[in-house]
Amino acid sequence: MSKAGSFFRQKGVKDAFRVLAWVPVGIFFTRHIYSLASVTGGSMQPTFNPNLSSAPLHHDVVLLERWSVAINRFRRGDVVTLWSPQNPELLTTKRIIALEGDLVNPLPPSPPTPIRIPPGHCWVEGDSKFQTRDSNTYGPIPLGLITSRVSYILWPWPRRGIVDNQLPTKSKDRVKSLGQSFLQTKFGEH
Repeated sequence: MSKAGSFFRQKGVKDAFRVLAWVPVGIFFTRHIYSLASVTGGSMQPTFNPNLSSAPLHHDVVLLERWSVAINRFRRGDVVTLWSPQNPELLTTKRIIALEGDLVNPLPPSPPTPIRIPPGHCWVEGDSKFQTRDSNTYGPIPLGLITSRVSYILWPWPRRGIVDNQLPTKSKDRVKSLGQSFLQTKFGEH
C-alpha cells in the first residue's frame, strides 16, 4: 500500500475532507441566500440600535436575506444594505423610500424641487431624523449598490422579530408613485 493511500485513510484526514467539501456550500449560502450582520451607528434609529446613546457598544445583529436582490425584487419600505455611493468601502443600512418612476420631495440638504427616480435606481433614507447621510445628500442610488434586504432582528433577544417595512413618518406623503399620479390625473382618485 502506498503512503498516499494510507494517509487518506486516516480518520482525521477523512474528517477534514468532509468538512472542506462543505466550504463551497457555506460560501454560496452566505453570499446568495442568508447571512448575519451587525448594524452600527444611529442612522436607522429607532428601527436599529434604539439605545445607542446609552449603550454605544451594543449593536443589533440582523439576518440579511440576499435572494431578493439577486432577482431584483424591491419594495418601498424594505430595509436594505448597500455600498455607499460616497465611500465604496462603506456598507450602510437604509430604507427604500421610492423606486424608479416615483416622484420624491427631498428633505434638506437637497434642493426642495421634486425628483423623478430614474430607471434602475431607488431613493433610500435612514429612519433617524437627525443623523443620516442618505439620498437627501447624494440623490437616487443605482439598484446595483444594494447587497441584501434586512429581514429579521436576531439580537438583542427582547427586540428579536421581523423588521418592520412601514415607511417612517418623515417619509410619508413625500413620495408619489407612478401609478398614483396616473390614477389621480386620469380619474381624480386619491
